[in-house]
Amino acid sequence: MNSGGGFGLGLGFSLTPTAVIQVTNLSSAVTSEQMRTLFSFLGEIEELRLYPPDNAPLAFSSKVCYVKFRDPSSVGVAQHLTNTVFIDRALIVVPCAEDD
Repeated sequence: MNSGGGFGLGLGFSLTPTAVIQVTNLSSAVTSEQMRTLFSFLGEIEELRLYPPDNAPLAFSSKVCYVKFRDPSSVGVAQHLTNTVFIDRALIVVPCAEDD
C-alpha cells in the first residue's frame, strides 16, 4: 500500500510528536524574556534558549530561539505565528526534533 512516498517518509520528518520549536529570523534586539512572554500565551514553557544569549559581548545580525513546551500540542499552535512580524522581522516557526 505504501510505496515509500508516504507522509513524513524520506523527507527527514519524524512521525513522533515533538514539544520543541525553532524560531528563526529573529531581530538582533530580541531578548529571551520577550520570547518567553510571546510563547507563554501558547502553552507552558519547559525550557527556552536564545542564541546568541542576551549577554553576548558581540553584536549579531539575527538570533535563533528554541522553545520546549510541556505539551506537544502547543507546537502546532506556535507554527501559526510564522510570518508574524515581531519587532522588525517576520518570524519563522518550525517543529524541531528534541534530540537535535
